Amino acid sequence: MRKVLEGLRRYQLNMNPSKCALGVTSGKFLGFIVRQWGIKIEQAKIDAILRMPEPQNIHEGKLAYLRRFISNLAGRCQPFSRLMKKDVPFQWDEACDKAFKSIKSYLMKPPVLVAPVLGRPLILYVAAQERSVGILLAQKNDEGKENALYYLSRMMTRN
Repeated sequence: MRKVLEGLRRYQLNMNPSKCALGVTSGKFLGFIVRQWGIKIEQAKIDAILRMPEPQNIHEGKLAYLRRFISNLAGRCQPFSRLMKKDVPFQWDEACDKAFKSIKSYLMKPPVLVAPVLGRPLILYVAAQERSVGILLAQKNDEGKENALYYLSRMMTRN
């Protein structure tokens, strides 16, 4: 604690006491629950998505801030990609509905992302599909079980 306060003083940084939580084992930060062993999505954020009706326009989708928690989000969202093209009418179809329900189902039991342990090997999984690529960065814990550190996915574009 002393080192933190000295660093703040050295760089002339101020903290708002009403926004500080000292001596706690977990806390809310930007919609996430941060604990010593990992970070997870705040349940209120998950509940909001689970209650969300199907979008009526491109501005109603709210999944981007959860992308690091969702395995192959780009692949799961592939049916929505045509809806985001310029000058294309927004028409929600069965494929969009299926993808939307699949994401909601996944979020009913979201992963907890853990911090990497220095000196321990990292494991990288890559899943390439026709239109997307999904990546999982993982690491084995003390019991030999793999823990997710980060999910990343991207849509593939045609040139």
